[in-house]
Amino acid sequence: MTERHPRWVYGEGEEPDPRYSLANERTFLAWVRTALAMLAGGVALHALGLPDTEWVRSTLAVLLVVFGGLVTVMALVRWARVERAMRTHQPLPHFRLGYLLTIAVVVGAAVLAVAFV
Repeated sequence: MTERHPRWVYGEGEEPDPRYSLANERTFLAWVRTALAMLAGGVALHALGLPDTEWVRSTLAVLLVVFGGLVTVMALVRWARVERAMRTHQPLPHFRLGYLLTIAVVVGAAVLAVAFV
């Protein structure tokens, strides 16, 4: 059998039920779709010229792109931590990614609301 990577995930414990691993992968892919939507939102703000205030538009566009990249990295880390926890029969890790995304969306919405007034 070929060695699987990352070793710090697959080298520990025993194989969990494949349904759980596949569900973990689907969750990872859902976070990646969310990150892609953030990237697309940043590009759209910049391309459409909305809102009219240049610094608000540029700031939000950059923040969306940066958060999109950050969410992707954090989703990969979360996938690995959950997979390892399942393999070693440990409790699942905290859900920090959801808090980060919630804060980012609320702050972005507030800035857009103020910019459109």
